[in-house]
Amino acid sequence: MANTTPAHEDHGHQPLTKTVSAASNASHKRAKSFRQETAKEFQAREKHPLAGHFAHLTSDQESAAQEFRRELHQKGLYTPASEKGQASHDDTTLLRFLRARKFDVPSAVVQFEDTEKWRQETKIEQLYDTIDVNEYEQARSVYPQWTGRRDRRGIPVYLFKVGHLNDKTMNAYAKSTAHKGSTTQVAGNSKTPDRMLRLFALYESMTHFILPLCSVLPREHPETPVDSTNNIVDISGVGLKTFWNLKNHMQDASTLATAHYPETLDRIFIIGAPSFFPTVWGWVKRWFDPVTVSKIFILSANEVLPTLEKYIDKKNIPKKYGGELDYEFGMLPNLDDDAKQLLSDMQHTTETGWTIGPMRWVGGDGPGARLVAVGSENGRKRSTVLAMPDHLPVSHVINGETGVVPSNLSDTPGTLGADLAAVKKAKAASGKSLETNGEKSNGALPEATVNGQMEALAIS
Repeated sequence: MANTTPAHEDHGHQPLTKTVSAASNASHKRAKSFRQETAKEFQAREKHPLAGHFAHLTSDQESAAQEFRRELHQKGLYTPASEKGQASHDDTTLLRFLRARKFDVPSAVVQFEDTEKWRQETKIEQLYDTIDVNEYEQARSVYPQWTGRRDRRGIPVYLFKVGHLNDKTMNAYAKSTAHKGSTTQVAGNSKTPDRMLRLFALYESMTHFILPLCSVLPREHPETPVDSTNNIVDISGVGLKTFWNLKNHMQDASTLATAHYPETLDRIFIIGAPSFFPTVWGWVKRWFDPVTVSKIFILSANEVLPTLEKYIDKKNIPKKYGGELDYEFGMLPNLDDDAKQLLSDMQHTTETGWTIGPMRWVGGDGPGARLVAVGSENGRKRSTVLAMPDHLPVSHVINGETGVVPSNLSDTPGTLGADLAAVKKAKAASGKSLETNGEKSNGALPEATVNGQMEALAIS
């Protein structure tokens, strides 16, 4: 049988690395008791996966959420929605912090405050909007990658092939992160290692682009935004030395998620475990937060497809693991039909129909929302409208962590908002349907040549 029972030992959390703020370390220790998850709690979560999520709160949880908002507002960490605009943070984000602390409001406030300080210290928004596309893709190549598919509940499925991270690959990545003058070093906090800044950008992509996209695609519970990921981790062919050498690399991601992107992990399926793995699992799991460990399924060869099919439709499982999806680690996302339809007018920069580099959703509700390529290429910032879906109700999920559109992408004169009318006009001119305020017009996104590539309405 698959290992579906959480394994815990009586040991404290691993201390957070220096790349995460000292304040977060204090928060982590203070709330340790709230992070322990018993087998009974794990089984309850499996039976009721939406418990504690948006639109599935108990009266006590709703009261805690209201108290949480009040506390954050009093501390100047949260601004409620008003006639002037949306709330500074969406309910989905707030609930992630509450669930991480089992709806203990004081503990959740501490972690939330630490995260806000961390975001300011690392200049995370500026980093995401200016990171060099090549640096971003280099980071993406050594961490879990979105397959472009979702599980049966609509949660994005990631794939990570650990064997890819051999000495040659990791040495090359380390060399690239040590390069003086990289965009991440310039944009971010100089005290934070470049490798961590790039990792931050990948998490921002998850909250700014992937989770909002999956939230508006057809699924069983559309009333609840998607706020987590599922991961297939292939460790076949990985030797003991490689495991040890990758300790810090894997700890970085786990530590960051636990401290500043809580409750964004749904499950991890470990596939291809070598014969020695049961022996070393006892010390490997010490690298991770106990709640992360509780979400790990270790599958034998015979358990892989039956277990994956329980959670993921066969057409969305990579062929290597018994499914039908033509996808391998290192490839760009292979979108499902629903995502392809939503992004049917997406302007792309690769033969596979995908735009490399960071992206984010900006704009208001409905047809005002648009997908924008950010980051930089050849030293030039990207502010490129890639797609404007016919309908995209994104008010509750837009912009992931902060819910605030950065000033350089806001609906103000001289930025994307000023050119939105041009986009709509171009759409109307070409013949593709677009609903605007209940009326239909036609059109496709205009194209412009930027750095020798065809892109949609490049805006300087």
